[in-house]
Amino acid sequence: METSDNATPSTEATPAPTGIAAQDWATASADPNYRAAVVDLLGALAYGELAAFERLAEDAKLAPTLADKAELAKMASAEFHHFEQLRDRLAAIGAEPTEAMDPFVAALDGFHKQTAPSDWLEGLVKAYVGDSIASDFYREVAARLDSDTRSLVLAVLDDTGHASFAVEKVRAAIEADPRVGGRLALWARRLMGEALSQSQRVVADRDALSTMLVGGVADGFDLAEVGKMFSRITEAHTKRMAALGLAA
Repeated sequence: METSDNATPSTEATPAPTGIAAQDWATASADPNYRAAVVDLLGALAYGELAAFERLAEDAKLAPTLADKAELAKMASAEFHHFEQLRDRLAAIGAEPTEAMDPFVAALDGFHKQTAPSDWLEGLVKAYVGDSIASDFYREVAARLDSDTRSLVLAVLDDTGHASFAVEKVRAAIEADPRVGGRLALWARRLMGEALSQSQRVVADRDALSTMLVGGVADGFDLAEVGKMFSRITEAHTKRMAALGLAA
């Protein structure tokens, strides 16, 4: 998955973690509700990475040059490595990886079916915009996780190189034909709506994850904070659109 755009470093000191965020997995997992939430989270992430691998491999077929095809193949390989890390972690904590992923297959497959790109440029925008929205969402959740799980989640959200690659290719295409910009802007807005709806559906369908977001398992989160979280995700999307040379 993709990382968020680099933000300007804050001059304020980062608050020390508290509650579950200050614990390691061995301590935090003593709470069965927290353990269930983490299994759900890792299952959703694992299937997301597997789907990203499959999608990038498919997108490589649309690449206009051999160099572009090779670049996407390299990114697909990185996504599969992220999937392996999550799969292995699920097994290590006593969860069956396939069972952990299964509840999220329909929602993620539905999202990809509804947002199948029609060409190379739409595929790039989808990977950059869609994956980044998902990554922002998981990063927000990661801040409330135990230290061991948080480290893994942040590691698998590392940029595979798709962000800068997509920006370069899309901006070049718009410079060559400005009319492309309007079509891709509409496409990106559609992706934003679908991605947010899909994230909300996934959370609503899983009690452990919803509890993690609105309180209980994840100390410090409440409904008002969830609203702020989605506002931050929307703001980050607007910045990415600007980086692509598109209107949000």
